[in-house]
Amino acid sequence: MKSRLTTRAGNYVQQSGGYKAFIPKRLPPDPPIRYDDEMWALLSKADRALGRLDGSTDILPDPDLFVFMYVRKEAALSCQIEGTQASLMDVLEFEAQALEPGRPQDVGEVINYIKAMNYGLDRLKELPLSLRLIGEIHGKLLEGVRGGERRPGEFRQSQNWIGTPGIDGLTTAEFVPPPPHEMIDALNDLEKFIYDPKPIPMLVKAGLLHAQFETIHPFLDGNGRLGRLLITFLICQQEVLNRPLLYLSHFFKKYKSEYNSRLQAIRDKGDWENWLKFFLRGVYEVAQEATNKARQIVRLREEHRASISTEMGRGAVNGLVVLETLYSNPIISVETVSAITGLSYPNANRLVKDLCKIKILNEFTGRKRNRRFAYSSYLELFKDSDQNGPTE
Repeated sequence: MKSRLTTRAGNYVQQSGGYKAFIPKRLPPDPPIRYDDEMWALLSKADRALGRLDGSTDILPDPDLFVFMYVRKEAALSCQIEGTQASLMDVLEFEAQALEPGRPQDVGEVINYIKAMNYGLDRLKELPLSLRLIGEIHGKLLEGVRGGERRPGEFRQSQNWIGTPGIDGLTTAEFVPPPPHEMIDALNDLEKFIYDPKPIPMLVKAGLLHAQFETIHPFLDGNGRLGRLLITFLICQQEVLNRPLLYLSHFFKKYKSEYNSRLQAIRDKGDWENWLKFFLRGVYEVAQEATNKARQIVRLREEHRASISTEMGRGAVNGLVVLETLYSNPIISVETVSAITGLSYPNANRLVKDLCKIKILNEFTGRKRNRRFAYSSYLELFKDSDQNGPTE
């Protein structure tokens, strides 16, 4: 086998099948990352933005409810990058048993992403971030959905590649990851890097980890989704954030072309620095957005508590109970309102009508039976303005 190109990130090696596969070098990069003034400034801004995000969620009435919605938004966006059509609203309707027949069938992939994320965060309490945990999370990610036949939870034993869907050819691929025997070595090196005691800024480490995982591409399917999850897992394990609130899928989707070109420049030119600058800009932008969202939620809650208290008379007490429930269940039914308030169905129905009158709820199914009501002003805060962006 003959090497075509060697960079500080690795080298392309000719394979017997007539294609060249990339064999990554171990992390951290050698020569080391160059921290110029721009890099330090971006790192400082990203660190400060994460600190503000961590602090801003503490003012929320229940920070875990904020996490609840952000996990679902991240799940929908991360899966959309890989071609699913299911939206955040589809996920919430599915969970509220209000998803109509004919709506996106791939909502299961988003639900699996949520399960995989929650599973990983729970497992981190007892098992460190490792190849074993990565395999377990991958199994949850692909269980019973598209790609479920492609060895969920198992590192690949055959060659894969990145290229145009439908074109079956390693020789025409845009990028070919390491073959299986080289992949195992690269994965072992990656696990060692996670726990390398050499001092390195945590956000830089997260950026290096994500890029290297995407280059190794160790599974037959689901690498992109899992690679994005690893960012959150590493940051939470290192307690950079107290809650899992940093999700970069929106940024990666918004700048998909640059994302791909920055990763490829690492492989072709060893350009780790410009990738890291792109990554740090994403951390800053996403953290700023989440901080603003937290403040908007606080304002919205105060406004709606005031509206209920002043406009609903004796129904205000139960109205406030329902309002608090809406932050974790923004799609609700009369039956649910009856269960959480203890009201009879007719009285719960009357309460829902009153909440609709003051525009806290609105009925969106148009049905006479099995109606569902949405907390639309809250959902609007999580609306993705780039839902129809590019896909992988």
